[in-house]
Amino acid sequence: MDQYPRPAPTRLTALRLGVVLFLGMLLGITVIPWIDAWRYGSGEPRVVTARGELAADEQATIELFNAASPSVAYITTLSRQVNPWTRNVFEVPRGTGSGFVWDQAGHVVTNFHVLQGASAAQVTVNDESFEAELVGASPDHDLAVLRINTPGYALRPLPIGSMGDLAVGQKVFAIGNPFGLDKTLTTGVISALDRSIQGSGGRTIEGMIQTDAAINPGNSGGPLLDSAGRLIGVNTAIYSPSGAYAGIGFAVPVDTVNRVVPQLIGEGRYTRPGLGVVVDEDINRRLTRRMGVEGLVVLEVQPGSSAAEAGLQGTTVTRGGRIVPGDVIQRLDERRIRNTDDLFNALDHYRPGDTVELSVRRGDTEETLSITLQAPS
Repeated sequence: MDQYPRPAPTRLTALRLGVVLFLGMLLGITVIPWIDAWRYGSGEPRVVTARGELAADEQATIELFNAASPSVAYITTLSRQVNPWTRNVFEVPRGTGSGFVWDQAGHVVTNFHVLQGASAAQVTVNDESFEAELVGASPDHDLAVLRINTPGYALRPLPIGSMGDLAVGQKVFAIGNPFGLDKTLTTGVISALDRSIQGSGGRTIEGMIQTDAAINPGNSGGPLLDSAGRLIGVNTAIYSPSGAYAGIGFAVPVDTVNRVVPQLIGEGRYTRPGLGVVVDEDINRRLTRRMGVEGLVVLEVQPGSSAAEAGLQGTTVTRGGRIVPGDVIQRLDERRIRNTDDLFNALDHYRPGDTVELSVRRGDTEETLSITLQAPS
């Protein structure tokens, strides 16, 4: 086959080749960066998407926090120390906790254990700090009241709720200062009602509210609120092997708070009415086990007391040294009595002068005695 030489490229062909190369370069400059931007992002801020209105429950929570947070206190406790070289006395921060405004007279409620062992306290309300003085405390209920002097500063007490209309499952809100982080809001539900835990005074506190709202160290003394923004409890304790939030927190019920706090303000201490009897937990445990009964054995009836007037009988010892147990209190009105905590918690619901029915076991018989409660001597 004959070989013919390839004709030399013409000027038009070279021009076309140049145009193709130029278009290829232009395509690489414009398209490839666009592809890279599509694959890896442009590095430029994106356009903000309009959010629209907040959900109704979100708006309600925000309104509740804005209304209640000015009433929540940040409490710093101080400890007095002595410089061993100069013998100068000075105070250093000891711990932090929470509280809330009780009234416009400057009373602030918190937990007793927040103040326990402290020599002084400082209260911060709505970003204003005040020196505080202790008005009164009830270790048995883990409650304490401070007073701050706030001339020209309008305090906002929290509205008070009631235990009577609370139900398991309803929403609750806790505001406090966990780990020193002030004005922290956490939410949850009432997990259970009428729990019993041991208070800082060593005595059982009954009627506690259990909640899964996050409560941590520093929340103690802060308010637990219902969805209407009413105080329903004072956040007091958590159940946690690690010491931090584990989904189980407890609050002193508002009915207890509303009964104890006014006494602390008026008298500086809480005093429950009495029967005029002497009881002892350790002795009671041994006697009731030996007798095979459940209740609280009366060891002694005080002369001239309500119990003496009602005919209650105490424990005696025969000449031969045999112990004859006294009356065994088994019920106070409708409340079951098994130990000293049960009796004290039952008496908490009454005032001196109230009349109660005591169901007692006397030997092999059961008696019902009417007793008028007396003020403690």
